[in-house]
Amino acid sequence: MSSFTIISLKRLIHHKQAIFAGSILFFLYLLAIFAEFFAPYPLIWGERDKAYHPPIKVHIFEKQSFCQPFIYELQLIQTENYEKKWYEDKAVRYPIKLFIKGEDERIHLFGTDKPSSFFVLGSDWNGRDILSRLIYGGRISLSIGIIGVFLSFSLGMFVGGIAGYFGGRIDTVIMRLLELIMSFPAFYLILSLRAVFPISLSSVQVYLMIVIIMSLIGWGGVARVIRGMVLSLREMEFVLAQKALGASSFRIITQDILPNTISYALVSASLSIPDYILGESVLSLLGLGINEPQSSWGNMLARAMDISTLSSYPWILAPGFAIFITVICFNLLSDGLRDCFDPKSFVGKL
Repeated sequence: MSSFTIISLKRLIHHKQAIFAGSILFFLYLLAIFAEFFAPYPLIWGERDKAYHPPIKVHIFEKQSFCQPFIYELQLIQTENYEKKWYEDKAVRYPIKLFIKGEDERIHLFGTDKPSSFFVLGSDWNGRDILSRLIYGGRISLSIGIIGVFLSFSLGMFVGGIAGYFGGRIDTVIMRLLELIMSFPAFYLILSLRAVFPISLSSVQVYLMIVIIMSLIGWGGVARVIRGMVLSLREMEFVLAQKALGASSFRIITQDILPNTISYALVSASLSIPDYILGESVLSLLGLGINEPQSSWGNMLARAMDISTLSSYPWILAPGFAIFITVICFNLLSDGLRDCFDPKSFVGKL
């Protein structure tokens, strides 16, 4: 590990903005990975008679003093004006318990005893807990960015390294191919490629297809930048020394040249992950991505497209806030990485 990388990592540890954003992202990914434990209810569990149940109110005071958190069951009534309203039935209190057995007979972090429904963020049109589906949906919305960026950057760095190292006709052919790919509007190209495949695909197949499509579209820009960096790196002394020792071109590219582009790759990857998250969300929002009953943050927002539904049940917009927070955190993290890995800030320190 070079001294540049060591100093960069030390600076990153003390970068408050990057640490704050990274901590939030770590928490979100932790929730998604262990969704069965953190989510109060299973993914597809719901109560049809509690559709659009409002967020439950948690009580932590009793007679002006702290007490064990508890909730009251909400009952639906119809007013004289034929309006439906929810009110708290204070006849029975339901304490919030930790490590409680849920509807799927698994242990969950928190919950309440039956027959109460602990809808922290309310329920959707099918009576399913929004918080639980939000946590499960994070598995798709958060992982698609990591996997997509890994595929696109691996392909882009390798192709860009070959083009920059060999130059000549190989460079010309690769660059013309990249220009052809990048000349198409990315969003419309994604829609066109998605329309080629059958609508009846399973959610797993759709997930893999979205990752592959977005990776194939996103690698061109990475390859162009890597190619420019390799053009300068191939003339460095350490590369010439490896050539003199008889090292193969593949070894020089993968072990000597490309590792020196990692600082750019880290910053650029952190900036690209939100694009994949937003791309999947838009496709699922339009009905071309993840399908019910599987959840992603995009298909959970489909009902929010109806203004009348959104105005009556504003809590269905919760996945939008999750997307907003995730994108902001990745942008803050990328700013921190850029500050810490900027070579101009290391003058006189190496």
